[in-house]
Amino acid sequence: MHIPKQMLEELDEFVKQGIFPSRSEAIRIAIRDLLYRENSRSKTQNVEDLILLPGR
Repeated sequence: MHIPKQMLEELDEFVKQGIFPSRSEAIRIAIRDLLYRENSRSKTQNVEDLILLPGR
């Protein structure tokens, strides 16, 4: 995986500030949050489709 230098520098700053214990942990949390958000969006869309289906 390639991560641009600027993004790595920003992650390093978060680590330096103590926001994350390491780059790896920051990346893991970002991926986890993305997956959670997208899964929630997908489930919400499925429910909205079911609600709107009769009126189509």
